[in-house]
Amino acid sequence: MQLDTLVSQFQKKDEKAFEALYNMYSASMQGVIYNIVRDQDIAEEVMQDVFIKAWNNSASYAPEKGRFFTWILNIARNAAIDKTRSKAFKNSRKNLDAEYFVDILQTSESLEDTTDAIGIKKFVSKLAKKCIKVIELLYFKGFTQKEASEALDMPIGTIKTRNRNCIKELRTIVLE
Repeated sequence: MQLDTLVSQFQKKDEKAFEALYNMYSASMQGVIYNIVRDQDIAEEVMQDVFIKAWNNSASYAPEKGRFFTWILNIARNAAIDKTRSKAFKNSRKNLDAEYFVDILQTSESLEDTTDAIGIKKFVSKLAKKCIKVIELLYFKGFTQKEASEALDMPIGTIKTRNRNCIKELRTIVLE
């Protein structure tokens, strides 16, 4: 079947046309999506959603505006970007990274051993206690500024300012 005929049938909700277009384009779409989300399972899930979205919005495709492939490619790209911007996606990434980092810290006797292993214990220990707390949470335990704000019961603005000032101070100490 010609592509124009397939697309026309697809727009008329012909399931065989849908299947043919899916077989033609699914691998390409999944590759594009994977390059954005970097997770095979998520890429497959988004790719399925893309074809459902294309099916439900098939009437919006206009051949005079561009090729069908380009149309569905834009849907795929936008869906993948939307997925990476979703709160669930960000949390899943943060959780993986945090768990990995926490495991590293837990294998050590204490935070001091870990900082010593990477050679900065002597520099961090020269900072004020308030700086050590903020740096420990933000850089060694992987907290976000908001999480550190909640853990230390401080306004987020204070955390940001203290972080900036403490890093500046640490930089001065290291470069001496």
